[in-house]
Order: sequence, then structure tokens, then C-alpha cells
Amino acid sequence: MLSGIFSKKSDHPMADIKSAQAFLEDLPKNDVHKLLMELTEWIESVSDNDEIKLDQQFAVLCLLDEAAQSHIRKLSREYFTPNELGKFQENRMWLSLGNLSRHTAEGYLKIFDRYCSAEKGGNTIKAKLPLLLVRAVSSMAVQLKFISVRYGYVDKALWTNLAKILSHAELQECMDTPVNLYPSLIGNTSVKYEIGHLLGWFGCGVNTLKPLYMHLTERLVAQYSMDIDIHPILNENDLFSFDLNCPSAPMRVKVDASTSPSMRFVNMTAMKPKLETLIQTLRKKVIPGELTMGVGYSPELMLDAAKYLLNYIISPPIRRSVRRSVKINMNVEQGFANTIDRTNAGLNFDQKKPLQWQIEDISANGFRTVLPSQLSDDIRIGSLLGVQPTGMQNWGVAVVRRMMRDEKNQLHVGAEMLTNQVAPVALVQGGKGGSAFEDGQTALWLYEKPGELEGGARLLMRTDAYASDCSLLSEFNGEDYLLIPVQLLERCLDCDLVQFRLIKQEGSSGHF
Repeated sequence: MLSGIFSKKSDHPMADIKSAQAFLEDLPKNDVHKLLMELTEWIESVSDNDEIKLDQQFAVLCLLDEAAQSHIRKLSREYFTPNELGKFQENRMWLSLGNLSRHTAEGYLKIFDRYCSAEKGGNTIKAKLPLLLVRAVSSMAVQLKFISVRYGYVDKALWTNLAKILSHAELQECMDTPVNLYPSLIGNTSVKYEIGHLLGWFGCGVNTLKPLYMHLTERLVAQYSMDIDIHPILNENDLFSFDLNCPSAPMRVKVDASTSPSMRFVNMTAMKPKLETLIQTLRKKVIPGELTMGVGYSPELMLDAAKYLLNYIISPPIRRSVRRSVKINMNVEQGFANTIDRTNAGLNFDQKKPLQWQIEDISANGFRTVLPSQLSDDIRIGSLLGVQPTGMQNWGVAVVRRMMRDEKNQLHVGAEMLTNQVAPVALVQGGKGGSAFEDGQTALWLYEKPGELEGGARLLMRTDAYASDCSLLSEFNGEDYLLIPVQLLERCLDCDLVQFRLIKQEGSSGHF
């Protein structure tokens, strides 16, 4: 790192603002990755040098941070694309953006710590304290987003630092002071808006979302951050709590929970009417001009993100069944094609053995397991799993709903069981429409779960094979059926879950 080549004296190349401006002129403008890497190294170098006067350190860090912003926005748009990125490309972008956000956040926090220690130059900082605090929180939010897209472990230091900033802003009565976050941005923000944005977004079930939807929901929460309130007295509609004395990730508010003077509560109720209006507009396939989401996102994508947030604010998800700690070994196949192969295993004599997972706890609707880092690279939110508990003959299917890494880099995976038994079936087109459908393709027929309505069926089909105007024929348990489309229930990563209405074919004999 560049910090190693400088002696700890005031003659650091970035100690003078004019010298820093000169260095910026030499940045590689045509290579955004190299440019951001060099800015990251300079930010780290400046932040680690305590010999630089505090006010100069803050001025230089602001200059470097501002120089990076347009490039960050460009690369972020490329990273959070609706299209699948190659693994090398995705990893390179993640490293560039993640490292920069981490070092930028650490830089502002070091300046904040020096200021709180009353170091020389603090008087100049005091006049710009709201700017320092909003820059610190904003950088922490970006850092948190790039941890979250890899479902990474969030160090407790992040929440501790956030609590220090919130406490100090309250003490200095600058929570609501308007600040222009960056010269390139229109409008003002405040410490309260930035903290509300971070807590409100992360609290809304981030580890249940795919990376693209993490980004879209984060941008929507940022858009309406002025409608998020933070206060010390618990109100009926408060969504999250954050304890200044024992800081951790925002916790869902429980009606009968005890409170303390150190707790702050996050209320997002004022976002509800704005999200409802936005959803009405997006349903018309119109993107409002004031929505600052960037380019390349369809109204359908933004509609899904807005509906997710609105549903979370109105009725946060609750656990539907009790978890029971139990150790169960389970055979697992990842993906739609592998699950079909496994359920057709009678003819696949050379098939590889399935994965072996140890289940940590189960409920009526799903299970949780913990995977070592080397076994978790291909698991994503929405991944289909073929599952077979040891000793059972049948294969069932589950979908990954939640992921989170711990401090040991182990991946905690929560999955919802769709059914305990599936059967492979062949599908042929039974009427007009669905011209892209290929006769004879294999699907997975999901056996009914207890309590499900009769007269219908759920099938897992190859991605984009479903057509709302295409009836299908299939044979199941020795009977021929006409399958009339009802609705697309869910798009998994490599298949679609579809509901059909069944009509038994008269005189059927198991041949269609």
C-alpha cells in the first residue's frame, strides 16, 4: 500500500490541498478500475497518516471522495444490471466498489474520532460537522450494501460507529441540519435522513433479496429517506429499534417489548402513500421522472421492488411455524436440471452422488443449514434445491429464501419447502398458443401439501416455458390430464413455479 512508502511527517504528498489537486490530474481517466484503485490507495494513505493536520486531512479526503463519485455511479450501474454478469467481471467490480466504500467510510470515521479527541484543527471541523457525519454515514451505507450483495458478515464495529454518530449528532443538535452531500447532487440531506436510510433499508429483510433487488430497494429507500423518522419514544407504527448502548443490526419492534432511554425507533409509515402512488404509476408501465434509479431498469423490476418495500412496511413477515433444533442429514441436488436427473435416477447409473448437508433446525415450512465457505459459491436466493432426508425414498423440492454469513465465513441458508414429494412428467402442448413451447420437455409435478385445494396442480417448468395462453397435456399417476394455466407463482433462478387447473381426460389410460 502507498502508506508504506511515506514517512510519518507533514510532508506527505497529500498534506497540501493544491498538491492533492495536482495528483488528481494524473489519474488514469480511461480505466475506471485502475482509477478507483488508485483513489482507494490515496484515501487509505491519507486516512492512516495522523501527522496531517486534521482540517487538511478532512479537506483532502473530501476532495478524493468527490473525485470518485461519478466513476462510482457509472460502475455501480454496470454492476447492478438486470443482465447476468460473468464471474470475473462481477468479482472485479465488487472488489473495486467494495474496497473504495470501506476505506472511504473508515477515513471519515478516523477524522470523526480525531475530532472527538479534540485534536488541533477541530475548530475548523466543527463548522463542517454535519457534512462530516452525513459523508460518514453515506459511505457506511455503501459499504454495507457491498457486504450485503455477498451476504457477508457485518462487523459489529459498523453498528457501534453508527451509534456514536447518532449520539453525537443528537448531542450537538445537528440531526436535522440540511447538508448537500456532494456538489454533483441536487438537493440536501441530513444526518437523520442518512441514518434512517441505512437502518430502514437494512432492516427490511436484505438477506432475503437477490443483489439486484437489494440495490433497487436501497435506491427507493434513499429516494424517500426524508419520510423516515427516528425518535426515542416507542410509537404504535414503529418498525425497527436501534440501541445506542448495545448497537447491532436494526431489530423488528415487538409490541410487548421492553424499552430503555438508549433505544431509538425507526418509523417508515410516511413512505406508505408515496410507495402506493409509485406502484400505481409503475403498473401503467410508466417510470416517474422524479425517480432517480439510474437507467436500464424496467417498470416491472421497479414495481417488484416497490411492492416488496410496501408489503414489508404494512405487514412485516412473521415466522409461520416453530423452529425445532434437530440434526438431520439430507441429500441435496442444486438446480432444476440436476433435480430432474435425480428424480429420474433409475436410469442414471453413472450419476454422481448428491451433496450431503446437515440440517441445523426444521419447521413445518422449511429448514436451515450452515455451509462452509468452499461449498457455498453456487447458492443464491431463489436457488432450487432437490432434497431427500436420509432414510426417505421420495425427493422433495425447496427454494433458498435467506442467506447470511457469520464471522467464520460460514453461510447460513434458510430454505422453504415447496413439497416433500415430486414426480417428473412430460408435457405436450394441448391447444393453440405458446408457439415457443417444445413438446416432450420434462417438468416436476409437485404433490399436494396438506390443506391445499384440490382440482389444481403446481409444476416446476423450465424458465420461460410457461405461456398463459397455452394449455398442456400430461400424465400423472396413471391418469391423463389437461392442464389449463392459472398463474405464474414464482420465478426461481433456473425454473418457473406455475399453477394449473386440472381436467381429467375421459377414458384416459395413462397415455396422452
